[in-house]
Amino acid sequence: MDESSLWYVAYGSNLFRARFACYLSGGRPAGGARHYTGCRDPRPARTELPVTLPGGVYFALTSRVWGGGMAFYDPALPGRAAARAYLLTRSQFCDVVSQEMRRGVGADHDLSEAVAHGRQRLGPGRYETVVRVGERGGHPMLTFTAPHPSSAAALNAPTAPYLTMLGNGLREAHGWSADRAAAYLAARPGASGAWDRDRVAALLGPPRPPAGAAGGLRSSHERR
Repeated sequence: MDESSLWYVAYGSNLFRARFACYLSGGRPAGGARHYTGCRDPRPARTELPVTLPGGVYFALTSRVWGGGMAFYDPALPGRAAARAYLLTRSQFCDVVSQEMRRGVGADHDLSEAVAHGRQRLGPGRYETVVRVGERGGHPMLTFTAPHPSSAAALNAPTAPYLTMLGNGLREAHGWSADRAAAYLAARPGASGAWDRDRVAALLGPPRPPAGAAGGLRSSHERR
């Protein structure tokens, strides 16, 4: 497997391309409270594609950028998680991980355990567990999440600005309608009961052009 490039698989606010650009070239996303340093290599992703992953997304803890619950991925949840995969250089992926962990960029993390065995803890923090969710074109597909499952999480409802970013990212990446994106988000653990489809749909912008049909990924277990 060629690890010189890695797929970063985003399931949260980085579904939205303009928001993810802050991780690559620096800046502060609309509605966010944090300025991002950017990567050593600030170029855009080589390519991107919509994907779905086995498992689900839930909202928990409290974001220092958006307030309210943050999106996390749990492969053990039922259903499929909508995501977007960006093909990055290895150094770009490492710098994205470092920024998510609130560390300085420039460290080339050893990701061999995640690539070979599917999971690796780089630290104890919120987004410091790297999970391999598949491969495409000979490149591993990696995301990061919390170290614990959703069943052990302190669920927390997300804020309107955060849901807006996620919802518009789903629409941009997958070509979904506002109603479909809103229904998906309102059903996630942590959001369910605090948000309904109509309230989330009212946050989202005008229709976005389709980005192509979503491609499903098989888990590492399914590929064997």
